Amino acid sequence: MSTCHKLFAASYLNSIYLLIKLKENIMALEITDANFEELVLKSDKPVLIDFWAEWCGPCRMVGPVVEEIAKDYADTAVVGKVNVDNNPGISMKFGIRNIPALLFFKNGEIVDKQIGAVPKSVLTGKLDKQLLSFS
Repeated sequence: MSTCHKLFAASYLNSIYLLIKLKENIMALEITDANFEELVLKSDKPVLIDFWAEWCGPCRMVGPVVEEIAKDYADTAVVGKVNVDNNPGISMKFGIRNIPALLFFKNGEIVDKQIGAVPKSVLTGKLDKQLLSFS
């Protein structure tokens, strides 16, 4: 293998490594009353929002799942979290009374929801459905 090929191979492997590291650092977006319209309502991708609170036990179970989904769908969907205690405006707007509440948006409109803790497969199934129908 020539020096040029070795340099190319090393550069290529380094690029793959960096992409993997970047993906590991992807997290669900922090959605607030201030950025909700821009990040959710104006999104050109399907959106999954987890409404949660620190004191909520089931929310602590769903939180890591939402973070995994954010990584898995980083290129195709927006995944975010709304702390209901810190962002009462969004919570009131959508009538959030029970948490965790997961809302799915398409073109700025709610198209599906899930209340309570569920397996990752339920959430990804709903998100996949939105991706298939997204236009």
